[in-house]
Amino acid sequence: MPGIIGRKIGMTSVYSEEGKNLPCTVVAAGPCVVTQVRTNEVDGYNAVQIGYEDKGEKHTSAALRGHFKKAGTTPKRFVVEFDEYEKDVKLGDIIDVSIFEEGDFVDVSGTSKGKGFQGVVKRHGFRGVGDATHGQHNRLRAPGSVGGASTPARVFKGMRMAGRMGGDQVLVENLRILKILGDQNLILIKGAIPGPKGSIVTIEK
Repeated sequence: MPGIIGRKIGMTSVYSEEGKNLPCTVVAAGPCVVTQVRTNEVDGYNAVQIGYEDKGEKHTSAALRGHFKKAGTTPKRFVVEFDEYEKDVKLGDIIDVSIFEEGDFVDVSGTSKGKGFQGVVKRHGFRGVGDATHGQHNRLRAPGSVGGASTPARVFKGMRMAGRMGGDQVLVENLRILKILGDQNLILIKGAIPGPKGSIVTIEK
């Protein structure tokens, strides 16, 4: 299997063999269940779908209950598809942290922290307009001109302005696995990964 679904627990640090203190993120990964194996003949593409975290049947639609029942498992709250996988994967197989080894490099995908509506200084790193002197009044965090006079008589698409910030799907590549605690389904990944504590992430080889 190329990947697994997990939940971000928080950050800590571990010591390397050389005695360096390395910051790392703790992820509770799996166990996940194979809920569907897609094939080119039936679905038009090859992929494997895995589910994570149990969900109450009364909160699951009848169609999804049948979908999970076919895999011989309880309804799952989160499902993710991977397009690269071993061909011997079958419905109902359990995927856990044993698919990784310490020292592996992985890509981690998650939803970044939402910052709400932000101005141009925080969102784009603007400096603001001029200094506090020379007649400038309450302009230190202003965006400045957006270039719209009688020509071009509009604001160009993509203009960096104030707006919603964060809450985006973010992929961080080539993070090293420092430690795997198989009995607790925990993976310690060097560095930071997207999202707040408790958010769902996908770890992929």
